[in-house]
Amino acid sequence: MPEKKDYYEVLGVPRDATKEDVKKAYRKLALKYHPDKNKAPDAEERFKEISEAYGVLYDDEKRKMYDNYGHSGIDQQYTQEDIFRGVDFSDIFRSMGFDTGGGFGFDDIFAQFFGGGRRGRPMQRQRGSDLRYDIQISLEDAFKGVTTEIQIPRTEVCPTCHGNGATPGTRPVQCPQCKGAREIRSTQRTAFGVFTQVSVCPRCRGRGTIVERPCPTCRGTGTIQQTRTIDLRIPKGIEESSQLRLAGEGEAPGSGIPPGDLYVVVHIRSHSFYERRGDDLYRTLKVSFPKLALGGTVSLGTLHGEESLKIPGGTESGSVVHLKGRGMPRVGHSGYGDLYVEVQGTVPKALNRRAKLLLEELSREIEQP
Repeated sequence: MPEKKDYYEVLGVPRDATKEDVKKAYRKLALKYHPDKNKAPDAEERFKEISEAYGVLYDDEKRKMYDNYGHSGIDQQYTQEDIFRGVDFSDIFRSMGFDTGGGFGFDDIFAQFFGGGRRGRPMQRQRGSDLRYDIQISLEDAFKGVTTEIQIPRTEVCPTCHGNGATPGTRPVQCPQCKGAREIRSTQRTAFGVFTQVSVCPRCRGRGTIVERPCPTCRGTGTIQQTRTIDLRIPKGIEESSQLRLAGEGEAPGSGIPPGDLYVVVHIRSHSFYERRGDDLYRTLKVSFPKLALGGTVSLGTLHGEESLKIPGGTESGSVVHLKGRGMPRVGHSGYGDLYVEVQGTVPKALNRRAKLLLEELSREIEQP
């Protein structure tokens, strides 16, 4: 799949453009690339591209998501239908010479260019919406990997009517307004040619059928709100803000329509000792002055277990000891990162008389020329 272009570049506006700037840019480009006027082979694709950019940048919430996370943020939170939902195209297409009547919005633009109005495909949702769930884990859990249960509220197909919305023992009947076509078409001639406007049937809302006796469980909608318990396996070595995709665990909008996916974003709590940088770990360790001067070993608790840390004689405070292979697991690879321990000398706050005498003697000894 080709990489999507930056929405701001598509419309030719700066990142600090106002909503009015975005609308003006879209109106100009829509007039240029509308397929009823522009017969170039790529006109329809360009029109789709600029319409999608307008649908995102003109909506404050979608624009904020795009500015923060780019195309991945939009793709995870919105279906292509959702991008156009709530965006009013009326005044733009009215200025292009189209009689928009009661308005021209999401249903019309999506039906004509994405739901198949121009090619005769029925407009319908292709898959359920994706969901996002944020979870916090400890560094220890990230080190060893963990399986945990999460509770996900989502839309599911009604178990009573199996998604058709009708009382068990009955069936939906053909919509008398659209005759099962799911859409209403109207054709008009404009200065730019013949324009066919396709919109979702208002009677059946694009289903092609209506329910005469609604299901008592879902009240005819075909779906219910349900909290689902899912076993989530978090792999060892996972990094902050990593995303885990659980296919098919998103919204299930209706019978015969594939559910969306669930994206779990993993956050790792700060640790009292360790700082993580990629696969490596960093920490400090307080060591007494005699141990730094004379050398020796100290016991060090790591995520791998207890380690004996060797301190060479004459080590200066602030020195870093490198423990190879004692960091975090490498996700998708064998082996581990490293552990870096900064040794910090400690000074006792209270000394007895003998300790003071010994330190004074040591001071005279090491300060002798």
